[in-house]
Amino acid sequence: MEGRGPVHRQRPGPVTALTAARAPAEERRRARRARRHRRATRWSPYAFIAPFFLFFAAFGLFPLLYTGWASLHRVELTDPTHMEWAGLHNYSRLWDDEFFWNALRNTFTIGVISTVPQLLIALGLAHLLNYRLRGSMFFRVAILTPYATSVAAATLVFVLLFGRDYGMVNWALGLLGSDGIDWQNGTWTSQLAVSTIVIWRWTGYNALIYLAAMQAVPGDLYESAALDGASRWQQFRHVTIPSLRPTILFTVVVSTIGATQLFGEPLLFNGSAGATGGADHQYQTLGLYLYEQGWVNLHLGRASAIAWTMFLILLLIGAVNWLIGRRLRKSR
Repeated sequence: MEGRGPVHRQRPGPVTALTAARAPAEERRRARRARRHRRATRWSPYAFIAPFFLFFAAFGLFPLLYTGWASLHRVELTDPTHMEWAGLHNYSRLWDDEFFWNALRNTFTIGVISTVPQLLIALGLAHLLNYRLRGSMFFRVAILTPYATSVAAATLVFVLLFGRDYGMVNWALGLLGSDGIDWQNGTWTSQLAVSTIVIWRWTGYNALIYLAAMQAVPGDLYESAALDGASRWQQFRHVTIPSLRPTILFTVVVSTIGATQLFGEPLLFNGSAGATGGADHQYQTLGLYLYEQGWVNLHLGRASAIAWTMFLILLLIGAVNWLIGRRLRKSR
């Protein structure tokens, strides 16, 4: 057409071309970052808990399965790779083993002697600490000190206290006109002495659990009881104890499990006796009997059967706990 010159398209400048070239790359980077963020949000919780499961598989699940497999074989600790199939022989052998039943009986009696006074004292201490006392924080730390003490140190001190010739306990009994007691060689006396160690170590721990549960009880319940003329003892019986029933059940189960696995205190109570639990096995627990079979007599298969028997006992305790807890929940 006339009057019009040639049409020239304006070329983009260097900045415009560079920006246009960078736009797709920037969007790709944003898309990659978004995908990484979604993956991190989805999988990071599993990464955080993975170390626990790895350690549990290596030091919890594998030993459990291995001992279960070993309990079905005749295997000695001196040659653990050589296994001879025995089926349920190691378990049936326990049925006729008087030392196993003796250890089970000792475990039960020591558990009762140590658990019942321990929880009663802990409940009383928690009730006292629940009121406003001067220096209450000091007392809370003080009652937890035995729990922080090592089993070896605590047991060795109690061995000195219960010594036959120079023990402080016999010295105190002598002041009262009583003869000295051979605590280590008697059946009930040795079990009572071992139970005393357990009571001393775990009472403060359970007292703090009870104290935490008491502080969660609504204050309105105590105010209502006080307005009705209830004394502190009546408030404790009719308000505190019913409110603590789930916590008490928990501490009973945990203490029972701990008593079933009792090992360090009876092992160190009489160093010369070792894993036999006294000259007549008078305070040999299931833990000591397992140790004697596996690491003294070197019968790894028998020790594994004892370990699995203890595991089944703990499962039974857990089932009883579940049934009682279910009944308590229904009774509310």
